[in-house]
Amino acid sequence: MAAVFKTELHGPEGQLIIHQGRATNREMETSLSTCTDDISTLPAKVEHLSAELERVDNKCKDLEARSRRNSVRIVGVPEETTITNTTAAISTQLKEAFKLEKEPLLDRAHRTLQPKPRPGERPRTIIARLHYHADCADILRRARAQQRIKIGDFVVSIFPDHTSRTARGRAAFNDVRRQLREIPGIRFGLLYPARLRITHGGTERQFNSPDDAETFIKTLVK
Repeated sequence: MAAVFKTELHGPEGQLIIHQGRATNREMETSLSTCTDDISTLPAKVEHLSAELERVDNKCKDLEARSRRNSVRIVGVPEETTITNTTAAISTQLKEAFKLEKEPLLDRAHRTLQPKPRPGERPRTIIARLHYHADCADILRRARAQQRIKIGDFVVSIFPDHTSRTARGRAAFNDVRRQLREIPGIRFGLLYPARLRITHGGTERQFNSPDDAETFIKTLVK
């Protein structure tokens, strides 16, 4: 039986089978080599795409944060009131609340995009975008200094319209700023988006990290 099988392999049909088998093996080896090459490059491609995604994500978040720089959040104006959230009405109320010389120019004003609350629930915040950044900065400065802010008959609060990312970055400096208030002869302030500027002895320094700022403070209180 083995002799017959060997004879058949040496025949024309047997040689064809052997040739086809070798060709198939070569194709499989080529395919496997290609797959191996593709797989070996995957980590580098994934790393590149991850870095690119992070870059684009950071860019989008930065653009969103910058688009809010001229906006303020007005908290505490009831939903059912004669005060409308039109630009003209809010501009008039801001002028009266802070005793401004003229009404600030607003690009838009609206309630936050949430379902209208039921009676007794907290009213939606009003977002007002001012046309000029100087007006926005002035209103926020006055809001920090003023004890009671009244819009119409209501006591309200006014805050910057920061993104959650910017707000977290600025809040990270809270403890450092508290320490700085206890040091005489120090001037400091937060720069946009979350950078601390410290002026001491005529020298100005800026810090992106609260840890770095705290290390510097330790050199001042020795």
